[in-house]
Amino acid sequence: MIIEIKKRPMTKETILLIKVTPQASKNEIIYLEGETLKVRLSVVPEKGKANKALIQLLSKKLKISQSQITIVQGQTSRNKKVSIAMEPLELKERLNTLLKD
Repeated sequence: MIIEIKKRPMTKETILLIKVTPQASKNEIIYLEGETLKVRLSVVPEKGKANKALIQLLSKKLKISQSQITIVQGQTSRNKKVSIAMEPLELKERLNTLLKD
């Protein structure tokens, strides 16, 4: 599976589009729909709990530090733009591996 990831010019950060479904039975990365990664989170979307859970999930699954992940848009929305401090090709490989499982 090939995915497109938008890279910020002159940086080693990649912007990833994510759609979050809160109050799910468990935290999981589900699939890629177009350019948007679908994620389920078990927490309620209040007081930043879902955002924190999203960063923790991405950190664990991508095997990177939480400080390398920033929500740049959509802090109070299900649709988010997340900046990940990683080269686009490396991120693409890691996501493709996750989505194959």
